[in-house]
Amino acid sequence: MEEMVEEMINRESDDDRILEKCHRENPKKRNPERQRPENKQADAQNQPTEGHHRYEQNPTGRQVPESRQADIKQQLADSLRTVFAVAVCKASRAVLHRIGRGGTSFPGKAAMVLKKDLLTVVSQDVASIVVTGTNGKTTTAAMLESVLRCAGLETVSNRSGANLLSGVTAELAVCTDWRGRAVKHYAVIECDEGALHQVVPLLRPKVIIVTNLFRDQLDRYGEVMHTLEAVRRGIEQVPEAVLCLNADDSLTASLALDLPNPVAWFGIGIGVEAGDTEQNSGQDFGNEESSVSDARYCIRCGTEYVYSFRTFAHLGGFRCPACGYARPDPDVEITSIDSMDYTGTRVHMRFEKRSVGMVPVNIAAPALYNIYNAAAAACSAQAAGISLQAVLKALASTSGAFGRMETFEPGGAAAQMILVKNPAGCNQALDYLCSLKKPYALILCLNDRDADGHDISWIWDVDYEKLCQHPFLQGIYVWGIRAEDLQLRLKYAGIPESRIRHIRKKETLLMIIRGSKVPVFILPNYTAMLPLRELLQKETGKAEFWKGNE
Repeated sequence: MEEMVEEMINRESDDDRILEKCHRENPKKRNPERQRPENKQADAQNQPTEGHHRYEQNPTGRQVPESRQADIKQQLADSLRTVFAVAVCKASRAVLHRIGRGGTSFPGKAAMVLKKDLLTVVSQDVASIVVTGTNGKTTTAAMLESVLRCAGLETVSNRSGANLLSGVTAELAVCTDWRGRAVKHYAVIECDEGALHQVVPLLRPKVIIVTNLFRDQLDRYGEVMHTLEAVRRGIEQVPEAVLCLNADDSLTASLALDLPNPVAWFGIGIGVEAGDTEQNSGQDFGNEESSVSDARYCIRCGTEYVYSFRTFAHLGGFRCPACGYARPDPDVEITSIDSMDYTGTRVHMRFEKRSVGMVPVNIAAPALYNIYNAAAAACSAQAAGISLQAVLKALASTSGAFGRMETFEPGGAAAQMILVKNPAGCNQALDYLCSLKKPYALILCLNDRDADGHDISWIWDVDYEKLCQHPFLQGIYVWGIRAEDLQLRLKYAGIPESRIRHIRKKETLLMIIRGSKVPVFILPNYTAMLPLRELLQKETGKAEFWKGNE
């Protein structure tokens, strides 16, 4: 404590230090008004006149004006609040880990009771990249974290997906010393679209990635335009941050129309020339109009877009024939998809600002939407000045994040978990499954808790009908609070009831996975994913997700 007082006092003004030096060298010439009175009468005569500071002796023997004393006390109190807040955060996290809980949000909430702006303090010496958007946040953040580590940089991240202000604060606070000073100076932070305006003013990120924007949690966000405005409101507070935006998403791309931030673009350029699909090994992403589109009409004038190609949903080579608003040219672009299966994808990627031309890239995470995630990670790495070698190494080794394309092997065949929470993401997961050329079983899980959104009507926009024509699907299981709704939706999709089995207990699901002779794919929404993942993690002995930051 005395050391902290000493440090604060040493910052007093030059005038005070010069005055003190003069007093020491010429004690007989001290201003009588500054000397301690010897009796009450002298004390009354020596009261400072208006406009003069009244000085008092501090513990070090130096004289400090009363105004400075107030500042010192305020700084000391603020420092103590930081120390106590960090201690509470670390202690509560340790206790929760001890009892087998993740401790992702509560420690941050507890710490912010003591110091509301704790995130500002613990991130002072941290260069951070924020990832937001509807789909792909966690996987993109995991890929980017791997890129930074391959570049030799120690990073902190909220890999569990605790992406509100409390979760972000907790992750950075536990990676500090006792005074709240960062011990890891790079951070990759996933942030919820609705919390972006709370997080970025405190964190001041160097780069913000916006992966895409789709309808999601309708009872929370409403329509997709509300989500777009929430993201815009957050970015407006950090005009200096570099934006990495999806060039194929007309909604995401519109952020660059009226924000002053510098922008880097990523996208998939397949089929830019009409009918050009030969280079894509038979993968045709451009001829069929998507069954789900959240942005059919121009965000500027309302005219319906025309597309030179599509990837999925409303993503692709959009152009407004009326006002000219169109897909920008990407800085990082996928120029061809050479192969794609359940083990991963091989693509060619063009880096506009690197003098390397087109580069073959192996992406360990399978499915088309993970190609977008890889492009986003590569784009932000380029914007941050990370080497191409680190990018290539990381993308080839990052196969799955927390519940996203994450594989478990509890015995028998492998089980792969794919989080789905909206029509666009679920349709992409089903497209991935229907592209497989081997037998598999499918587990669909649906809850309607607060974190999921209570409106589950989105399942009626999912194209479950495509499962009817897939010969390799051997069985379908449904589980969760709203399993009966899933069962009804599958019935209307034309899947015979005899092929659908309603499971009541998650332990029964584990037995099914253990005994399966074919790979099992689990498609849960968020709160359905958590208990199943915990069950599989304990069964397989897989490390807890939070151990990577410790």
